[in-house]
Amino acid sequence: MFKVDHNDVFTNGVENGTYEVVLYNANEDATKSGAEFINIDLIIRNDINQKFQNAHVFHRVWKSKTTNEYNPTALNTIAKAIKLPNGKDYNTVNELLQDLLTKTCQVTVKNEESEYNGQIYKNLNVKAWAESKITGPLQHKFKTKEASEPLVINDDDLPF
Repeated sequence: MFKVDHNDVFTNGVENGTYEVVLYNANEDATKSGAEFINIDLIIRNDINQKFQNAHVFHRVWKSKTTNEYNPTALNTIAKAIKLPNGKDYNTVNELLQDLLTKTCQVTVKNEESEYNGQIYKNLNVKAWAESKITGPLQHKFKTKEASEPLVINDDDLPF
């Protein structure tokens, strides 16, 4: 009926360390003040034995205010870690972002504090990217949203 599992507990978030992840989502976004960035959503893989399975780790690649371009070194670091072919060309940022999805790699993360406008924020930051140490196909099981029952409205339910 129940088996104690010390790896399945509530915590204060993902601990500092290195994790095998899968790139779940990547899209362009902007802050309220208009600073543009690529938001990358990583999920700690659940198909291998590691802590914090299914936890999300978010990483941002910012667009330079002076060049209005994303940092190519940051994008190349991610591309190399997920084994995109060297020299592959992309016509649009969106085309590149689509190619990132469901790729695997390893990230090293660190919990850090930052200050902005006098407020202190706690952030989980990606400090390093590396190729996955796991061979073979991805076996991660993505959580699915349960389909809700459709709402049925009969003519008798209507007031007119």
